[in-house]
Amino acid sequence: MPVHEVVTARGHPNIKATHKSTLEITKDREVTPRGDCIVGVAADKAPVDFSEEFKAHLKDHDALLIVVLEARDVKDVVLAHGHPGLLLTDTRRLIIRKSTYIEPATIGINASKSSAELKRELVTLLKNSETVLIAHLYVLRLDEITSIYASSRRVL
Repeated sequence: MPVHEVVTARGHPNIKATHKSTLEITKDREVTPRGDCIVGVAADKAPVDFSEEFKAHLKDHDALLIVVLEARDVKDVVLAHGHPGLLLTDTRRLIIRKSTYIEPATIGINASKSSAELKRELVTLLKNSETVLIAHLYVLRLDEITSIYASSRRVL
């Protein structure tokens, strides 16, 4: 069964979402244009705030992180891998990376997209400080995915 966290954040006029290898959501209320990976500010959670169950699942070697970013009626999806080495102790930022670099804010590695690859329609919405960003974070383990597949095959 997948475990789930929801992070709520807001848009900001300085959001560019042009970084080619990372995507970040921060609890900071103000950001400069230099933060080109940031897609949401004033977040209500950082990795340290996630449930212990969510953290444990994310640290599984076979964990798949599914991130659904939603603002108004626009959605985008990013897939990433969990890892046993994830620290998940940052109190301010959560970061999803296309690389394998891990530090306290990293919640996923080997991601399918960076902020630069998000739907531009979503990024446009996130440049408005009135926009609410909802990030649905789901973690599935490989054995859970294969058991779902096996169950569906039995039905056929």
